Amino acid sequence: MSKLALPEKTSWETIAGSGLPAVIYGMGNGADRVIDEFNRLGIAVKGVCASDDFVRGQRFRGFTVKRLSEFTGDFILCIAFGTHRPEVINHILKVKEQYRTIVPVVPVYGDEIFNRDFVCEHIDALNSAYSLFTGKSAEIFSQCVNFMYSGDIDILVSSSSSKDEAYGSILKLTENEHFLDIGAYKGDTVAEFIHYCGGKYSCITAAEPDPKSFASLIKNCAELERFTAVNAAVSDRCGTVSFAAKGGRQSSVSGAGREIRSLTADEICKNKTVTYIKIDVEGEERAVLRGAAQTVAAQKPKLNIALYHKSRDIFEIPLLVKQIRPDYRFEIRHHPYIPCWDMNLYCV
Repeated sequence: MSKLALPEKTSWETIAGSGLPAVIYGMGNGADRVIDEFNRLGIAVKGVCASDDFVRGQRFRGFTVKRLSEFTGDFILCIAFGTHRPEVINHILKVKEQYRTIVPVVPVYGDEIFNRDFVCEHIDALNSAYSLFTGKSAEIFSQCVNFMYSGDIDILVSSSSSKDEAYGSILKLTENEHFLDIGAYKGDTVAEFIHYCGGKYSCITAAEPDPKSFASLIKNCAELERFTAVNAAVSDRCGTVSFAAKGGRQSSVSGAGREIRSLTADEICKNKTVTYIKIDVEGEERAVLRGAAQTVAAQKPKLNIALYHKSRDIFEIPLLVKQIRPDYRFEIRHHPYIPCWDMNLYCV
């Protein structure tokens, strides 16, 4: 079985071992979690910065937010926000040329941080997942793991490729696709699907639990033919689940939410053909897969599954798909994003 070769140090070890304070670049949930981990590890935080246009004298975690240029002396710059915008990514790469820069990775959901203890605990599963991939995908899997471990932006950038490449060389959509979009949001991935199938398809079923996003989905897809929208959470059981509706991508299954309808993909696809399933459900991808096991096993649809919400997604999701349907070809791609978000498993 193929085994991963890991960098010498984790991002946390590199920062702690430098003896330098950290400057946090960002003010969102990611920055909160990075600061919490720094506090746990005893890493000093020098301050918080943001892009010049966002600095308005605001406070974050006890610091007055400054422009990066206002910091002097030695420090390590820690990127603690996410972006897929090319101009912002290019800005970060230029900043990296001037400042010692690391991306300490924290999960979007869950408490498990991709550090040395986590990797040591799960190294067998990581290697098992790695062995599912060959060629370019094996290289990308290794690069993504190494980035999540080390926080090295150069590794992240080298792992990135366009969605055009993924759709063109892996998914290869045809005019006969029966598309099930799980976590359809406002219809952005429906639009992506239509673009890559050239506007010709058999049917589309889009599931979205958040009421505001669902309303936008209906509006944005109103002109589509053979389109069905399902306002429900998709999980591993039918009934109800607790859901925190936040009107956007932060909506998720949560014990702090309200009860909403829950369906399995197997129920949605009952007596139907499905040829392509996309799953991006804010950390509940494994539950969706368990509830889609009959359909996946029987029909072997193309799969496009988010791998980046929880630290263990990168190995647990491929291994679960392998358990359900062993004869898939497994591919992985990371599309341009800092940190390692928009990392997807493609199975065909």
